[in-house]
Amino acid sequence: MEKGKLPSNSSNNIEHLQRRVSRLRRLATKYKRAEIIQNALLEISNIATHAISLDVFYKGVHTHLQSLIHADNFFIASIDNQTGNITLPFFADEKDTHPSELYPDEEISSLLERGITGYVLKTGEPLFCDTKRFEELVALGEIDDLGSPCLQWLGVPIKHNNAVSGVLVVQTYSDDISYGELELELMGFICHHISGVMERLRHNEELEIAIVQRTKELSQAYDKLKLEVAERVKAEELQKSLFQIADLSASDVSEADFYPKIHQVISQLLPAENCFISLVHKASNTLSFPFYVSQMGGERPKPRSMQDGLTEFILKHQQPILLSQQDIQDMVKAGEIYGTNPTLNHTQTMKQWIGIPLFIHGEIAGGLTIYSLTDQNSYEAKDLELLTFVSQHIANAIERKFAVEELRRSHELLEDKVEKRTKAIAEMNDNLQRQIMQRKKMEAQLVYDAKHDNLTGLPNRSFFMERLSQAIKHIRRHPNEQFSLLFIDLDGFKQINDTLGHLEGDRFLIETSTRLKLCIRENDTLARLGGDEFVILLDSIHQHKDAEDVCERILQTISEPYTLAQQQVISGASIGVAFSCANSSDNSESILRNADTAMYQAKSKGKGCYVIFDRQTEYHFNQRIELEQDFLNALELGDIVVELTPVVSFNDTDILAYEPTSYWQHPSQGLIDNEQLTSLAHQTQTMTMLDDYIFKYIDQHYQALANGMGENIQIHIPLSSQHIKHKYGLRSLRNTIKRSKMCASKLWVFFHEKSFVKDSTHHISAFESLSELGINIGINGFGTGYSSLSSLSFLPIKALKLDADVSQHLLNEKQLQLAKAYQLIATTLGFEIYAEGVNTLEQKKTLASLGYYQGQGQAFSLANLVLTQHVEQIDMHELKLTS
Repeated sequence: MEKGKLPSNSSNNIEHLQRRVSRLRRLATKYKRAEIIQNALLEISNIATHAISLDVFYKGVHTHLQSLIHADNFFIASIDNQTGNITLPFFADEKDTHPSELYPDEEISSLLERGITGYVLKTGEPLFCDTKRFEELVALGEIDDLGSPCLQWLGVPIKHNNAVSGVLVVQTYSDDISYGELELELMGFICHHISGVMERLRHNEELEIAIVQRTKELSQAYDKLKLEVAERVKAEELQKSLFQIADLSASDVSEADFYPKIHQVISQLLPAENCFISLVHKASNTLSFPFYVSQMGGERPKPRSMQDGLTEFILKHQQPILLSQQDIQDMVKAGEIYGTNPTLNHTQTMKQWIGIPLFIHGEIAGGLTIYSLTDQNSYEAKDLELLTFVSQHIANAIERKFAVEELRRSHELLEDKVEKRTKAIAEMNDNLQRQIMQRKKMEAQLVYDAKHDNLTGLPNRSFFMERLSQAIKHIRRHPNEQFSLLFIDLDGFKQINDTLGHLEGDRFLIETSTRLKLCIRENDTLARLGGDEFVILLDSIHQHKDAEDVCERILQTISEPYTLAQQQVISGASIGVAFSCANSSDNSESILRNADTAMYQAKSKGKGCYVIFDRQTEYHFNQRIELEQDFLNALELGDIVVELTPVVSFNDTDILAYEPTSYWQHPSQGLIDNEQLTSLAHQTQTMTMLDDYIFKYIDQHYQALANGMGENIQIHIPLSSQHIKHKYGLRSLRNTIKRSKMCASKLWVFFHEKSFVKDSTHHISAFESLSELGINIGINGFGTGYSSLSSLSFLPIKALKLDADVSQHLLNEKQLQLAKAYQLIATTLGFEIYAEGVNTLEQKKTLASLGYYQGQGQAFSLANLVLTQHVEQIDMHELKLTS
């Protein structure tokens, strides 16, 4: 070996040791960093757990954060995702005062949105920014330079359900302080807990709503029990047990006493000497056994991981089950249970075994188990059903016990009610006589429930029809007396349900019933037939005016604002009135039908009014029904006649396009023009069928029209927005256009502005889809819906048609200015604009002075000359051309 040289083995060992030292140093750094994050986790978790408000939490976070990193310059920004407003709930800075003081003339939300904070809110990504990066963002126009310049700026978004709800920011003005990856992780963790605290405070309200719902479910379960007349004594015992369970859930008993008392309640219903309750802990995937009692003795099972025992079997299948010893042995042999954990099998001495899963909020939460060791206690299917029903209430009790502190107030009310009911039941069991009396009382309640509406407490349809029959019999015995029947239908109830929810809809109905009671006498009968339909029997009235006065009072009181969901809602009513007749053969059903017919007549008159039934009313109602049926038949038989109305140039009356209209020559009612036909289609919900009829009609004769008028002929077809309210309707419309013989570039479809304003979302989506077919899209009825310029500017539309009502009411300076504004809007946005309903030369002249150069209407009678020249060239018998 040469002097001064190490052996090759020694050199390799030194390099290996050096690599290990380097790796150990990295691991030490990593573990130290993990320790810092873990400590932060514990401290922040402690702050989040004890925080009673976000302000307290923010201060705690700032105090703790200062002990970990330099956070003298620290603030939190929060954004309301509904309004878009940005606020600063916490702010601390060495140099700058609060932005509201630094920029007193600017709104804080707009100011923050333009700055670097707003940039993080928009991107939703963490941002580490030094001076160079800040200047780049300013130069790119992404942010504005606001506040004192800092050397480093670190902002991390606060997210909840993947939506940004705020930003956590620290910054430094000193070269001695810098931020890195550790600070970024700490800030990200803090952001997570800020979101958690927001969710916890919001969860309080959800729990309150949940208990109200659970209480309602208990009440419904109790109502069902009352119907079990055949097993009333057993039902009373069950009811008592349910009250005891509810009492336990609302009481202050400890967990050590809670489950034994649950066991006592179960033992009142069926033998339960061997019983245990298991609870699932999803986070750790373990089972715990808060209660256990067995004739075999032994200690309560300790918590264990989920395995393959009988308890896990019912939790997995989520179904109640009754097993015999043979069933259990067969399942063991089949490997369904105790296959991997045979030491859990202690079922050898069991005769029968019942397992019931416990559900909380629709998810499996645990199980209730009873079993027998002797043949003396045998269980049947009805015991399984009974225990399954009771288990629902036990699960509710366990859930409420978990939340007893937060729901104490609600439980106190429930406890008071349970105490009163329990006392009543106890008194009922004192002696046989009192028991009989109580049963009679319950039977009377059942009869009452069967005849009254469970929401409003008013008589229901069955009870009201009995009362109406009695009134008819009375009138026949006393011909000089009379009564009146009012059929009331509320206007706008469906919209209240759809927009505010069914809970507010129920409150609306309850308040309406209260208002209606104030409008009638004590001897009158108010009932709810269902939905938003109410009826009133005005007994023993002197004259028809008495009923009319009641109708006026009802319309007045219903029109007054309702307060629902912290906002005012306006409603109304349509009322049909029918009077009794001593010599009439009418019965209760026919009088009710007469009032219903009059109510529909009131609705057809525009709602918010009443109509008194007479034979003329019935005749018009039946006539309208027949007309609607005749219209449907006319569509099927092709009896609807289509006309083409020209769209012309004001200057030279050249025909620019044709718009199809339709009419119907009814066999008995005569001519039904285009406006009446459209109204009829709306009433019968067949507007799309009429549009399809017209479209296919024009398409069938398009080639003949093109041969006579030239290939450049343009067709303007107005369409109902019902085509695009649903994806199936839009798909059908696209298919119709695709199959059409008409040139797509020569086809124009127009949708009404009012419909667009009411449902702009579906219209915008449909316009994009239809424009892909190469057709032209426009809006007619312009000037009636007041659509915004911003919505018009990005729509793929090419033309606007001024509503005929605007064209025909240019009577003063303001109306002229408004019409001029519409023309300027179209010109500015590059749209074609047409005037509809130009019926006089004076209107044509006025519109021309306002910049309108094309339109349609009766004023363009010269167009007849052009049309006449081409009629002979078109081989059509039914398609008509009019001016």
